[in-house]
Amino acid sequence: MLLVPVPKGFKAARIDAVAGLYPQEIHDAEDGRHFLIDDPTGPLQLWCFEKDPRQRLGVLIPLDAEFRIRLDAVRRLHRRLIGLSAGPLPRGWRLTAMQRRRFILMLRALDGHLEGASYREIARVLLDAEAARWPASAWKSSAARSQVIRLVTEGTAIMNGGYRKLLQGR
Repeated sequence: MLLVPVPKGFKAARIDAVAGLYPQEIHDAEDGRHFLIDDPTGPLQLWCFEKDPRQRLGVLIPLDAEFRIRLDAVRRLHRRLIGLSAGPLPRGWRLTAMQRRRFILMLRALDGHLEGASYREIARVLLDAEAARWPASAWKSSAARSQVIRLVTEGTAIMNGGYRKLLQGR
């Protein structure tokens, strides 16, 4: 979420109010301050272009494909600023138990692939310990091989920006 100075006359929250939300992490950089604010329902990540703690802030919401997601994030921040819990994550942000299991498999398969493991080694660790013993002809046509290839392909797509689709509920 992008926090920017507001024009004079607005009674907006100040940076010190945001810092008062007890961030897990504050990182000062050339482009401003980065906050990660913990909440039981999920962290809030903020990027503040201004460093002066007395500066009053507003939220910049680009009119892009992620507008709805950004607006939900702003609502969660506002709830925290007025002393409430950020509230539950928007429905589209939550993963089902099945999606979580698949996502974990995907990340583990991607980790193995990035470490140089073969598809067969990944299958042996994640899916079937006997995969290492299968003859080449059985391995080549196996469902385990196809599944590992899909997991690595999808994990790579997530790593390369596809994670944004998760935030959009797709």
